[in-house]
Amino acid sequence: MYVQQLEPVAGSLGLSALVAALPLAIVLVLLGGVRMKAHLAGLTGLLAAVLVAWLAYGMPLDQTLSSAAQGAAFGLFPILWIVVNALWVYRMTVRTRHFDILRRSFGRLSDDPRIQALVIAFCFGALLEALAGFGAPVAICSVMLVALGFDPVRAAVVALVANTAPVAFGAMGTPVVTLAQVTGLPLDDVASVVGRQTPLLALVVPLVLVGLVDGRRGLRETWVPAVACGAAFAVAQFVAANHVSAQLADIGAALAGAGALVAVPHARVPAAEAVRARVLTGVRSEELDQDDPRREVLRAYAPYALIVAVFSVAQIPAVKGRLAGATQTYDWPFLDVAGADGRPAGGNVFSWPIVSTGGTLVLIAGLGTAAVLGVHARVAVKEWLATVRELRFAILTVTSVLALAYVMNLSGQAATIGHFVAAAGAGLAFLSPVLGWFGVAVTGSDTSANALFGALQVTAARESGLSPQLLAAANSSGGVLGKMISPQNLTIACAAVGLAGREGDLLRKVLPWSLGLLLVMCLIVAGQSAPVLGWMLP
Repeated sequence: MYVQQLEPVAGSLGLSALVAALPLAIVLVLLGGVRMKAHLAGLTGLLAAVLVAWLAYGMPLDQTLSSAAQGAAFGLFPILWIVVNALWVYRMTVRTRHFDILRRSFGRLSDDPRIQALVIAFCFGALLEALAGFGAPVAICSVMLVALGFDPVRAAVVALVANTAPVAFGAMGTPVVTLAQVTGLPLDDVASVVGRQTPLLALVVPLVLVGLVDGRRGLRETWVPAVACGAAFAVAQFVAANHVSAQLADIGAALAGAGALVAVPHARVPAAEAVRARVLTGVRSEELDQDDPRREVLRAYAPYALIVAVFSVAQIPAVKGRLAGATQTYDWPFLDVAGADGRPAGGNVFSWPIVSTGGTLVLIAGLGTAAVLGVHARVAVKEWLATVRELRFAILTVTSVLALAYVMNLSGQAATIGHFVAAAGAGLAFLSPVLGWFGVAVTGSDTSANALFGALQVTAARESGLSPQLLAAANSSGGVLGKMISPQNLTIACAAVGLAGREGDLLRKVLPWSLGLLLVMCLIVAGQSAPVLGWMLP
């Protein structure tokens, strides 16, 4: 048995924390400073984590490599299993041109560009985040807004800022699922607290979007639909995260927000020509005037309806129990780790939720989608394989980052850093979202930031007497605000709207919003750690 040590370097917590932080520092420097490809930075950081665990912490090499293998396995299943199948569904809608029909349907909802920003960037972007994540919402929504006549820069900025509130529950809850796994906290507990933080962002972001589109006039004239959309989104996200399913949180929120916009009469009033002339400098695509048969419009919405239906059925207690019964649990080979307190580490056992995992449920919905859209089985398989190929570098990145996280967690590196950081005391609650924000700003992924810093946050919380669930959730909730300034997302936005090389221009426009909303989240978490907002926690 390998027993974790907190002070393996010269018996000093400070020196040990400095050595333990080397893998993280290497990844962050390679990504943010050297601008190395994410998968190469992840692999380099993994090598550093293995060396630190073996040479500095004395973890046997076979156990070190085994912990890395377990992290990579978790990255493949269930994390990437969800992402691949979700993007597969999207690719089938593009291939059959039903995605274009969906885009035209959104464009006809309102002539007001401010409402279009809410429908496409906020609501539909949240739905794309729920199904795929990993940059898809920014790329797709930016293109759709440009087709509606938005200036490319404005379209990119709106899409980037909108991609905040849904990120923590994106890709069928992948970030919070990862957070629960690496921290050892129950998924429902983590999702519940995140669901009491990010909905507060949802109340603000729609107002920010109409302000970005049309300034003070936009706020004055469209604050009612913006508030209705944000409130409906926030309530649905809160209810789903706390009482239904983390995987359904963004889907329910996106649909509720869109429904609220449709229900507000003011949202459907055509914009004045003066507003359009001032807000838009591009040219509206004539393709939007094309009429689509009602049957084809219904088929365009069908994939998303199928996903909601499959996940809803999976939450029925009797069904949920039978699906959970298929979960396989194994003693992970070559791994026998105990914490510094002598208790066995959770990583010694590996659970494989074969059927109940989100990726399998999306696969079932995808098979239904292929049938509804008339995609031949051979073509569907071809699209699935093409999705895997498209994500090959993302697959390598996610598996290497999670392997790194598992090595750091099981060797004791994360625990050492957590004990050292705990010296911040009560101020840790205010600073905890900043760590998540920084992680996402560098890695471009809330999932990766949670894998890297989740266990650290929990250890620091326990050492300082704070709620582990609160600080773990704060890592994810703060991280969503770093998404808009991450180099990966900025590059995706620029490429989508034809602004290659102008990432700096976008960064200058979105950075103030990222920092401002981060401050709000820091104040929320600090308040939740004290009696001021402590009543908000479960």
